[in-house]
Amino acid sequence: MSDSPNTPAEPAQRIRAKGEPRFPDGPKPDPAGSHFERRIRSFQPRRSRVTAGQGDALARLWPKWGLDIDGQRNLDLPELFGNDNPVVLEIGFGMGEATVQMAAAAPETNILAADVHTPGQGNLLGLADHHGLSNIRVANGDAIILLREMLAPDSLDGLRVYFPDPWPKKRHHKRRLIQPEFLTLAATRLKPSATLHCATDWEPYAEQMLEVLDAHPEFENSQPEGGFAPRPEFRPLTRFEGQGLDKGHVVNDLLFRRVPHDDQTTTSTDDQR
Repeated sequence: MSDSPNTPAEPAQRIRAKGEPRFPDGPKPDPAGSHFERRIRSFQPRRSRVTAGQGDALARLWPKWGLDIDGQRNLDLPELFGNDNPVVLEIGFGMGEATVQMAAAAPETNILAADVHTPGQGNLLGLADHHGLSNIRVANGDAIILLREMLAPDSLDGLRVYFPDPWPKKRHHKRRLIQPEFLTLAATRLKPSATLHCATDWEPYAEQMLEVLDAHPEFENSQPEGGFAPRPEFRPLTRFEGQGLDKGHVVNDLLFRRVPHDDQTTTSTDDQR
């Protein structure tokens, strides 16, 4: 039966033009654009489907709690969070469940969570809102640009890298995040004695992490005997990790500190030259 002339037609769903962002006021697909050199990326952007709930969270909360890593400004962390509490940078947070648990357990610590996965960004924002957390900010884009261009020296109280892409094929090992060059950059942004905490369920990558961290002069192992650390209580056991453990995967934690520099010793040595 055809519609009568007086029957209002249902509004057609608007189709976005090619290149038009789904969330105009939300995370940009490539926030840094071509402003910086194209280096080997340690991440693979994933543009999987955004659910209605995640989309709603992005639309409502991104202007309040989100930021694009465009490399064009210096972040004032006390202004960003509205307080002077310690700030920990988390690189790669998946769907955000562990981030929310850690933020809820330590409300006196601010978490700057960086990732490129749009559904995960929306999920984390929604979870933070649901649990009434105000100590999480979500950063979209390349964490290297965030560290190098937007964060001040000695501004971070900790750095967390949980389950980064292992890039298991040998020809892709150069894409792994935990490399000497990354550690050198990270050390400049961490306060003296601040903790770098890595975790992975890919044992060859864990061994490489341990090797490069042990060899780096700016970091020291928190374990007196060296080697891997037991999983600390503050790092939640995530669903992803639990599935890996059920499959027989071995999860390794690495807890290293940025080596503090004794300015007095340095000055004394310089005076003797």
